[in-house]
Amino acid sequence: MKRYFSFVLVVLGLATTQAQDENLPEFTGDNFSLEGALTLFQKANSLEEFEQLLNQENNGVNNLDLNGDGTIDYIQVDDYQEGDTHAIVLSTFLSENEKQDIAVIGIEKTGNESAQLQIEGDEDLYAANTIVEPTDVAESVKENKGPNPPYYSNQPLVVNVWLWPSVRFIYRPGYVVWRSPWRWGTYPKFWRPWRPVSYTVFYTRCAPHRVYFHRVPTRRVVVAHRIYKPMRRHSTVVVHNKRGTKVVRRTPRGTTVIRTPRGGGRRR
Repeated sequence: MKRYFSFVLVVLGLATTQAQDENLPEFTGDNFSLEGALTLFQKANSLEEFEQLLNQENNGVNNLDLNGDGTIDYIQVDDYQEGDTHAIVLSTFLSENEKQDIAVIGIEKTGNESAQLQIEGDEDLYAANTIVEPTDVAESVKENKGPNPPYYSNQPLVVNVWLWPSVRFIYRPGYVVWRSPWRWGTYPKFWRPWRPVSYTVFYTRCAPHRVYFHRVPTRRVVVAHRIYKPMRRHSTVVVHNKRGTKVVRRTPRGTTVIRTPRGGGRRR
């Protein structure tokens, strides 16, 4: 009988572990919706407002807890400009001295009243070349050879984002480059951190954002990427893997503490 109960406990333990793993994303960055970030960027009237929207729970874009403290990380927005190109960096502090970039929105002006935009997830958190952009399609009727009837063809289009309020804001005369004034331990009054939810729940909440913003294989905003590259911040304590990012901390006594997104930890 004892052996039977031991066997049942082992099976239940394995089932629980499997269920927990299924509630974790394949890549840690998937707990931050790039599509959702672009939805909010399209809605915002300024970069300050964009940062506020990113850090509101009801917008359902951020589910990151990179430092494993059991609450959502505050997302900062910083703009780096060179001529008519902007690299808008989304990042978070993991501690007083450690900062990790999450994604960068690259915007390049392509004409007097045209601009293109992409957001790219940081390589520490996302799969390689995780790039998202607004998408539209051009429908046309194609003639078939022989007796077959005509058919509809959908051709993807690069979306002109010039009329987005946030884009017009950063290209207006007299624009002062926005840098988030907030730091580790110093946050705006509106900030109310919340507890992360399971990835399954978060992924479902983000579904509406994926209708108008799609992942693409090609980087179009190459100048913005060049501007951003020397500015990139990544934490020396983040160890990336497919089933979660481990945050490694060194205590004053020389002890290493490893925290996972579940909030658990172990010392060595």
